[in-house]
Amino acid sequence: MSLSVFLTPLRLATGWGPHPRLLSGIGVVMLILMRLTLGWHFFSEGHEKWRQGDWDAAPFFLNARGPLAVQFRQMVWDYDGSLRLDVDKTKQHFAVYRDKVAKHYGFDEAQKRQAQANYAKSIEGLEFILASNATDLEEYELGRKRIQDLKRESMREGVPSLAGQAETIRTEWRLKITPVLREIDALWASYQQAQTLVATTSQVADNGELKLGVPRNQFMDTSVVNRWIPYFDMTIGICLVLGLFTPIASLAGAAFLGSVFLSQFPPVTGLGSSYQLIECMACLVLAGTAAGRFAGLDFFFHAWLRKPLTPTAE
Repeated sequence: MSLSVFLTPLRLATGWGPHPRLLSGIGVVMLILMRLTLGWHFFSEGHEKWRQGDWDAAPFFLNARGPLAVQFRQMVWDYDGSLRLDVDKTKQHFAVYRDKVAKHYGFDEAQKRQAQANYAKSIEGLEFILASNATDLEEYELGRKRIQDLKRESMREGVPSLAGQAETIRTEWRLKITPVLREIDALWASYQQAQTLVATTSQVADNGELKLGVPRNQFMDTSVVNRWIPYFDMTIGICLVLGLFTPIASLAGAAFLGSVFLSQFPPVTGLGSSYQLIECMACLVLAGTAAGRFAGLDFFFHAWLRKPLTPTAE
C-alpha cells in the first residue's frame, strides 16, 4: 500500500492518458511531431536568451495590456523608479557595495579611501540628477497620485473611461520619468566600474568581478525572471524533446504561454499574441494524451513504475 502511494504520483508524471493502442498510428505520429516541435521551440527560445546574456523581460512586462497587465508591470524591477529616486536607499545600497568590494578584492587602506571617494562622488551625482530634473519629478509624482485616484474611482464606479484616462496618464508618466531613470542607471553602471577600477588587475583576476546588482523590493521581479526564464525554457524544451515527464513539462509550458497570452490579450492589442494561445492549447493536448509515452522516455518510466502497482495473484 505504501509503495503504491509513493509510485502513483510518478506514474501520473509520466502519463495518464489513453493506452497507445487506442490512438491511430497517424495520430501517434502527429503527437510525436507536435511534441518535438514544441520542445525545440522552447529550447531554442531559452538558448537564445541564455546566449544573449543580457536578455531582459522588462520591455515585455511594461507593454502588457491584457487583464494581467497590472500584475506584469509590477513585476518589473523598480517599475515606478521609487527605489532609484530615493537618495537614502541608494546610499545604503552603494555603501553596502563599497564595503563588499573592499572585502572581495582585499583592498588596502589607500584603495579603501579611493572606494569611499567614488561612493561620495556617485551620491553627489545622484543628487545633481534629481535637482536638475526637479520639475519633471514633481509632475511625475502628481501623475502617479492621479493614476492611483483614477484606479480607485474606476473600481468604485465601474467606469471604463476612467481606466482609459489612467492609461493615458501612465504613458505620459513613463515618458516623463524614463530619461531621468536612464541617467540614474548610467550612474549606477559608472559607480560599479569606478569601484572595480580601484582593484588591481591581479585582484580582479584572482577574485573575479563583483557586480553591483540591484536590491530586491518584492519576491518576484525581473531581477529574478531574467535569470531563470532561459533555463526554464530550455528545461521544458529538453523534457518535451526527450518525452520525459511530459505531462508536467507540458502543463508548465501551457501555464507560461497562457500567462503571456493574457498579458497581450488580442481584443486589446490585436492578434499578435494568438500563437502563444495556439501553443498553449497544443501543450494541453500533449499533457492530456501522455504524448511522452510515444517514442519518448516516459514509455520506459511508465512501464517500470507500473509493475510494482500491478496486483499479483496470491
